[in-house]
Amino acid sequence: MSQTNVYEETTSETAEMPVVDSETRASSETVLEIDGLTRTYEQECAVDSFSLSVEQGELVTLLGPSGCGKTTTLRMIAGLERPTEGSIRIDDSTVADDESFVPSEQRDVGLVFQNFALFPHLTVEENVTFGIKNWDEEAKRDRAEELLELVGLLGHREKKPDQLSGGQQQRVALARSLAPEPDVLLLDEPFSNLDVRLRIEMREEVRRILKQAGVTAISVTHDQEEALSISDRVAIMNDGQLEQVGKPEVVFENPESRFVASFLGRASFLPGRVIDDIVETELGTLRTEKLNGPVDAYNGAEIDVLVRPDDLEAVPCNEATADGHIVHRQYNGPTFVYQVELESGTTVRCLHNHAETFEHEQPVAVSLKSDHPLAWYPKT
Repeated sequence: MSQTNVYEETTSETAEMPVVDSETRASSETVLEIDGLTRTYEQECAVDSFSLSVEQGELVTLLGPSGCGKTTTLRMIAGLERPTEGSIRIDDSTVADDESFVPSEQRDVGLVFQNFALFPHLTVEENVTFGIKNWDEEAKRDRAEELLELVGLLGHREKKPDQLSGGQQQRVALARSLAPEPDVLLLDEPFSNLDVRLRIEMREEVRRILKQAGVTAISVTHDQEEALSISDRVAIMNDGQLEQVGKPEVVFENPESRFVASFLGRASFLPGRVIDDIVETELGTLRTEKLNGPVDAYNGAEIDVLVRPDDLEAVPCNEATADGHIVHRQYNGPTFVYQVELESGTTVRCLHNHAETFEHEQPVAVSLKSDHPLAWYPKT
């Protein structure tokens, strides 16, 4: 097994992050305040002491596996379910606490459903203005025109929903929810009914629309890529509890728990032992300054270092110098993800260009090529 220093200094430029225009940044005004939100059903606790503040103009996504409590949380914000404990404030007004509960129709909240829920017998314009029927006719027409222009459907105002594509129907549903100018817009798995290509296209379009409208929004999804790509912040939920909340890049690169690390992307945990200012691993030594936090208190102890496929590189070699063998590969079009079983039985994944092919059971040497701090966790 090779024992060279596996962490080499690099001079590669920092990866570019999307630039958020100052006009689309959230202000310091808190629109939604959730404190200690809990929902129990007999002996089951679906949401446990959930707390979150959302600022004006933010798009926050609740992300987690099925059954984690994210949809129940959304339904409590919408007023479709009453919390067992805790409170919800929207625009400085308490809509739910131990003593009071404002029903859904009296909350200034919009909701976009998974299935769009458009009225098939109404035109696009009539669907958009359905929630503002008490406005005068001129105001309704002006609002409909404003929103249909925003979502790019002004020329479809007289069509019925069945004359529209799935993406167009979603934009109508979004415009209808925005029509009453809600304080908070809630999106329940908004892209789940679309095919993969349209899903990618529409999530970019929906983010543009929400930012241009300046609306505060909460989205729910189990799709990690979707959450990371459209959100200002991501709130990771597990077993009814909030595990971590933060900017997508921060949550992905610095997961605070093994669950978050494992749920976001492909995670491998490389065992190591801290010896003064280095970590000894099966793949060689790693300087502790390359980790994302101090490990002084763990000197002499075992830890696990989080490595993702793009942090590792496999190189063909002979059996004498191999760190492990290829045991699985996944073809993703432009890339391969290879699973390598190390001599200890630990498995790690390596990301390679589609032109770099390895065979099953081929011996390989594995090295770290990451140029960013690596997360780590005490050995369990």
